[in-house]
Amino acid sequence: MISDSIKARFAKEVAKYPAEQKQSAVMACLSIVQQELGHVSADSEAEIAAYLEMAPMAVHEVTTFYNMYNQQPVGKYKLNVCTNLPCQLRDGARALKHLEHKLGIAMGETTADGLFTLQQSECLGACADSPVMLVNDRTMCSFMSNDKLDQLIDGLKSAETK
Repeated sequence: MISDSIKARFAKEVAKYPAEQKQSAVMACLSIVQQELGHVSADSEAEIAAYLEMAPMAVHEVTTFYNMYNQQPVGKYKLNVCTNLPCQLRDGARALKHLEHKLGIAMGETTADGLFTLQQSECLGACADSPVMLVNDRTMCSFMSNDKLDQLIDGLKSAETK
């Protein structure tokens, strides 16, 4: 399942650590698999474990601890809305509900067109900017009022039609 080109990328990450600490590259290897395949499957976890000479459960523990690793295929745009207590107190739940309504899906689902996956997230470290969300594990969006959420979704949809 994991190609030679992916394993070559693994080797570059492993080379950053002393030989006896190559397991330290587990997060980088998981990220590489996700970039190349779109998500981290159980089979991918097993191949990473074999490559890094670590227990498959140890790789799975990392995959499941961080919500940046997709264990199932997701939409082109993964939207993680912070629902931790500080964001809850500042309309995090409202933002999530608004997106569920606008996209016509429940939290944890993907739109029929495959564009959006909606997830809740634990603390994103921007409590003062809440409600906050993370798009595709890379772009932080702050102070997400209903209008800003609508603009974001409409902008991403219109970018797809160009």
